[in-house]
Amino acid sequence: MSRGPRSRSRARAFAPADALPQSREVAVRSADGTRLHAEVFGPDDGYPVLLVHGITCAIRVWAHQIADLSQHYRVIAYDHRGHGRSEVPRSRRAYSLDHLAADLDSVLEATLAPGERAVIAGHSMGGIAITSWSERYPERVRDRADGVALINTTTGDLLRHVQLLPVPPQLAHVRVRTAGTLLKTFGAVPVPRAAHRTNQRFLSMLAVGRDADPAIAGFVHDLFAATAPAGRGGWAGALVDHLGPQHIGLHNLVVPTLVIGSEKDRLLPMVSARRIAREVPNLAQFVELAGGHCAILERPDEVNTQLRLLIDSVTAERRISS
Repeated sequence: MSRGPRSRSRARAFAPADALPQSREVAVRSADGTRLHAEVFGPDDGYPVLLVHGITCAIRVWAHQIADLSQHYRVIAYDHRGHGRSEVPRSRRAYSLDHLAADLDSVLEATLAPGERAVIAGHSMGGIAITSWSERYPERVRDRADGVALINTTTGDLLRHVQLLPVPPQLAHVRVRTAGTLLKTFGAVPVPRAAHRTNQRFLSMLAVGRDADPAIAGFVHDLFAATAPAGRGGWAGALVDHLGPQHIGLHNLVVPTLVIGSEKDRLLPMVSARRIAREVPNLAQFVELAGGHCAILERPDEVNTQLRLLIDSVTAERRISS
């Protein structure tokens, strides 16, 4: 295994990410020994909020949320294995929903004090990490979480709704198979400099709304290019292979749950968010935003407002119950 590239050194200037507040690094060791990189922002005695990023991103993708929430809360964020400054396993067997859940649990164990609970927010694959964790560690949900936020994510049928290749309904199986092959191949290959513009157009079409600031598309592409191909390919393969018709179960996710979807999300369309909102046992709020897949970058003020409302509601409930 090797350490991942430092995404800061390879990404072009993106003002919100370049203006992140001072952080404290935390080294985390996952259950299988993989080293994970975590950072803590804000006051040491602040209420904890854990942010879990999506595939081919890194801690910096939460720049807007970190800048806002760390003024009052202790904000914890980490790089998934194969991403950012975390270790990059070379074996495809080191990437699975089991690893995604175990890594999240290890970060919680390393960054929260005994008996302490947090609000846990996940974007895209970060949301899949949260639901996988709740399915595999049901006894840990009430012990470690006061509430969760699932943003632009899914629990299954990953490829059925991806808006890549419009085809007649009778050919839907061909579209699903083709999309899976494309995503796994695109995720795993190095990005030659000559292909940056083509790759950026593809990523922008898939992950960013048409009305978004062009700087967001550039930032998302640079995070993608800075992610080790082994990490990108490992997670793309795991998600494509294991998020088919069988959905991740949500019955253990018993804490208040905020669900956010985006109207123009081509990667994980609103149908995924609506299904989650129908099935979570304890829906706190369901919010439909304008824009594309990267709501945390495209609609940061609205996302931050909803996260603060969730934090305020669960901390108020704790004060009442105590």
